Amino acid sequence: MAAKLAGVVVAALPGALLGAMAPGRLGLLIVAAAPIAGFLAPDLWLARQAAGRATAARRQLPELLELLRVTVDAGAALPVALAAVGARADGPLAVEWRAVGREVELGVPLADALERMRRRLPLPEVRALVAALDRARRHGAPLGTTLAGQARDARLSLRRRVQEDAARAGPKIQLVVALLLVPSVLLLVAAALASALLDSGGTPLP
Repeated sequence: MAAKLAGVVVAALPGALLGAMAPGRLGLLIVAAAPIAGFLAPDLWLARQAAGRATAARRQLPELLELLRVTVDAGAALPVALAAVGARADGPLAVEWRAVGREVELGVPLADALERMRRRLPLPEVRALVAALDRARRHGAPLGTTLAGQARDARLSLRRRVQEDAARAGPKIQLVVALLLVPSVLLLVAAALASALLDSGGTPLP
């Protein structure tokens, strides 16, 4: 809330200055809208940061799961493997894995440490990973096989998201073309026609 109030104060002054220079009702609208924009700006910033963190974690997940599987197959316990793989990489997911390793070293049960990670990084892929590790622990399933399956699922999920993002980008690109490139081409054609008419002495070309 303190950040929201600070945003209101910071946005109110330039809003008042712009409103004083704007004509008529537009000035009143700017004066009223500026504090609202300042109040909402911290939420928008946090949402953008969270989206960037989630994207980075999803991109990291398949590769780190493969490294985790190799480390576990080499004989390392899961908390030790999480800490070791997290220490080799950067990014939000690596940071969370290092945190899990430290918490287990301090005596926190692995299940609790993984649940805290899930709450700090609330992604479907992380939730599925924590659930799969819990099932493997309870049923005695091979951990390497579980991690290999999770890595495969993470790659498929990442590929699907990339395809969906590309599909959503198509209409945006078409809109940019329609609004910018097409008018520019029409202006160039009109300029060429006007230049041809001037060169011909104002007489239309046959």
